[in-house]
Amino acid sequence: MKKRKVPMRMCIGCKEMKPKKDLLRIVQPKDGEQSADPSGKAQGRGAYICKDMECLQRAMKNKAIKLSPDVVKALQEEIQSHE
Repeated sequence: MKKRKVPMRMCIGCKEMKPKKDLLRIVQPKDGEQSADPSGKAQGRGAYICKDMECLQRAMKNKAIKLSPDVVKALQEEIQSHE
């Protein structure tokens, strides 16, 4: 039986490659505002971040992505629910 290839994505906070299912997605649709995408399937450009508060803080400190306060709050809640 063939092993399936695990999709890998880079965290914008720690810059490590990790399996896609272990990361949270931030999506930027063409005509809308940024939002957290827990399903990982929303249309638009996506960025990935670890389910770790330190990575979120590092990404914001390094200005890896400009996030609105609403998105930051949603990501923090999502990270806290996974811990």
